[in-house]
Order: sequence, then structure tokens, then C-alpha cells
Amino acid sequence: MTTDATRVAATIEEVAAAAGVSRSTVSRVVNGSTAVSPSALEAVRRAIDDLNYVPNRAARSLASRQTYAIALVVPEDTTRFFGDPFFASIVSGISARLNRSDYVLNLFIASDDRRDKTTSYLRSGAVDGAIIVSHHTSDTFIDRIAAAVPVVYGGRPVRERERDYYVDVDNVRGGRDATAHLVARGHRRIGTIAGPLTMPAGIDRLQGFREALEAANLEPDVVEEGGFTADGGADAMRRILARDSHPDALFIASDLMARGALSAIAAAGLRVPEDIAIVGFDDSPVATSVTPQLTTMRQPSFDQGELMASVLLDLLAGKHPRHVTILDTELIERASA
Repeated sequence: MTTDATRVAATIEEVAAAAGVSRSTVSRVVNGSTAVSPSALEAVRRAIDDLNYVPNRAARSLASRQTYAIALVVPEDTTRFFGDPFFASIVSGISARLNRSDYVLNLFIASDDRRDKTTSYLRSGAVDGAIIVSHHTSDTFIDRIAAAVPVVYGGRPVRERERDYYVDVDNVRGGRDATAHLVARGHRRIGTIAGPLTMPAGIDRLQGFREALEAANLEPDVVEEGGFTADGGADAMRRILARDSHPDALFIASDLMARGALSAIAAAGLRVPEDIAIVGFDDSPVATSVTPQLTTMRQPSFDQGELMASVLLDLLAGKHPRHVTILDTELIERASA
């Protein structure tokens, strides 16, 4: 029986034959060149996936030498990456762990990778492994990265498999505890501004919200999606306020969205928490920079970054770390609820 461990690696010539192109065309695709027609690019990508081809440089690197470089891949646009304190905390944690090792960190911000530039580079042997943070259901290119190098995910993968390694926070419990706090304060018309439902964190925090209301024999007053951004939170809040009646409390699944919601509430002449109580999620610097300061769920993002790096370093050292690590969240009470 042929297994993944015994199967002879595909060659660049086999990829070229399967794609119906020249060896040089395959080489250009692998190295991220743009001098390839769209039809040839698609044919080569398909052949690479079908044959599970790993470029020779990567094979030599894995067999005989290391690059001592690790990629942090963030499938977001630059505005989201540089505007969300969550990412700064994650990167700080990863860097703190790598500073105690011989590895350096390479950052790749890629909201998509339609031309396979990032994917081809990472599959070429330029790095020893990758950490992938903030991925969406549409980010299928990360599967091609994971087929070439060891990967640790920040957060539960979109398509979780037994072989995956990831470090996450307990988003379900966080959403549940945030909503239960509002219930305990006597609120009964409770809604939520959820994160993207293309992301596990958005899905899990919404699940926790629903579980807490079900335990209290309550129905959600309103559910709007805010995209984990301040603008998205403001837009969602305006939609909520445009209804005939508004909830008396909201669980908002990120502090950034809560900041946007607070601006929309103030513009409508309403007060927090007197008219609408709010609990956020993150306990980022945003939580203490707004008025009123946010009651929020603290997630240990720095620790998450450190642990992701530790798991990947263990994998690269041939050790056997835990596949799944889940960190606790904590309710931080302030003035908004």
C-alpha cells in the first residue's frame, strides 16, 4: 500500500505534463511570476493540487537545512490589520516567543491570493512553517500552504481536521458569559451585533449569545452583523435604531464594533447604559478609550500569540504538541453595562 510517507514526490516535469504546459511555465507559477496567462495559471494550480507537488527547494530545505523563518499569514486587508488592536497583541506574543529562538518572523497580509503570489512563495521553501490568523470560509488558498509547510492556526480552522493544530479562545463561553451578565442585570430585550459569520470566532460568539438567552428562556431581540470593524458596528447599530423599538441591551462581539455602535447611539441622542447597556469582546485598548468605558470579555491575545509560536516551534523540532489549545476569557466590568 502506498502512503503519504512512502509516495515518491511529484516532479516539476510531471506537473508540466499534467497541466499541458512547459517546465518553465510551471517554474514561473511556483516562483510567483505574473508572466503567465490566466488559463495556464489555473491549469498549473490544478496540477499542483492534484499531484500535491512541493517545489524542490522546499523538499531540500525540509530534508537537509532550515530557513529559520516563519510566516505569519493574515487573510485580511491592510486597513483591518493595522486598525484592529487584536492583531498588534497577537504579533507581540508571537514575536516574544520567537525572540527566544533562532527564528525570524515574516508577515504576509493577504485578503485573498488569487494570483497565488503568497502561496507560491511559501510553498517554495522560503519558510519552515506558518501561523495563519483570522481566516474566512473563502480563504481556500491556505489549504495549499498547509499542504507544503507545518501550519498552526490562530483560532479554530474554518474546515477543522483531526491533523490540524490551533490555539483559540473559548469564544462560545465568552459570548455566553457576556450575555448572561446582561441577563443578570435585569435586561430582557437583548440583541447582538455579531462578527462575520464566515469566521469561526463570529459563529462561536453568536452561539454563546443564543445559548445564554435560551438558558434564561429569552429570545434574541435582534441579530445584526458588523464585520468586526468600527464602521460595521456603527452601520449595524443604525439599522437596529431604525426599527420600531430597540433592545435595552446588546452583546457586541468586538470592542471595535462596540466603538462604532457607541458613536451611532450618541448621534441618536441615547445614553449608555441608561438606554442601552453594552458588553463588548476583546478588552483591547479600545475598551478604555471610549465613553463610557466598555464592560467587555477579555481574551488573552498576547498569550495566544506566544502559544501559537510555541506549538509551531515544537512541530519544527519534531516534538508532538497538543493539537488543540483553548484559552479562557474573562468578564471585565466597567461603565457600559
